[in-house]
Amino acid sequence: MHSDLEHVEVYADPLFPLICQNLIDNSLRHGEHVKNIRFKSIEKGEDLILEYCDDGIGIPDSEKEKIFERGYGKNTGMGLFLSREILAITNLVMQETGTFGKGVKFIIIIPKDSYRFQESGIIPE
Repeated sequence: MHSDLEHVEVYADPLFPLICQNLIDNSLRHGEHVKNIRFKSIEKGEDLILEYCDDGIGIPDSEKEKIFERGYGKNTGMGLFLSREILAITNLVMQETGTFGKGVKFIIIIPKDSYRFQESGIIPE
């Protein structure tokens, strides 16, 4: 697992860490041959894009929106549905943009007023 999020702070629902855990759990359960998982951030315009990627089997194009529907999926069908709903409370948007056969890529679009970068050496309280 790799991450470049050490200096990123996100204003989000307190359940945000559980959303990240759900993505990891889904990769391990359904990715078939996942060996690498990466979290990274990319500034795009005024927004921040948080990317979650793995190198598993990925999600077919025909299922990219269905996976966010309540009850859809191989387990409870609630994980990604609830994740998207929880993110929406603080105006964050989740999408799946990966390539089937090469892995998943979930992006979370974080508006400009919902994130900041820590200054080096400063530890938040």
